[in-house]
Amino acid sequence: MERTRAPGVSLPPYEPLVEGLDMESMSRSVVVPVEAPPVQPPPRDHLAWSLCSTLYANVCCLGFLALVFSVKSRDRKVLGDYSGALSYGSTAKYLNITALLLNIFLIILIIALIASGTITIVNALNHQQQQQGNHPFLGPT
Repeated sequence: MERTRAPGVSLPPYEPLVEGLDMESMSRSVVVPVEAPPVQPPPRDHLAWSLCSTLYANVCCLGFLALVFSVKSRDRKVLGDYSGALSYGSTAKYLNITALLLNIFLIILIIALIASGTITIVNALNHQQQQQGNHPFLGPT
C-alpha cells in the first residue's frame, strides 16, 4: 500500500528498529511542545490623552499634572519598572478623567449662564418697551 500525502507536506524520516525489538516492547512517549509564557502587554501611559487634556482642557492644571504623570509612566516603562509605570499611568488616567468631567461641567454651566442671561436681557427689553408705551418686542418676524 502506498501512502498518500498532501502536496507540499513532507513526512518525518523513518528510523529502522534495532534487530530483535518490536513496537510493543518500546516505551511509548508523548511529545509535549513547550510554549513561552504569555507576555503581558506593557502598561498604558495615556500620553496622548494627557496631551489633549493639557492643550484643550487644562482646568485647575489637571491636564498638565496628567501629562507629568504620563511622562513619568513612560520613563518607568522604558526602564522596565512595570509596577511603577502602572501606578503613574493609573494616576494620569484618573487626572484625565477628572479634568474631562470638570470641563463637561464647566461647558454646561457656561451654556446655562449664557441662556439664562439671554432670557433675562430679552425680558428686560420687553419690560422696558412696554413701559415706554411702544409695542412689545416680539423678536424677528
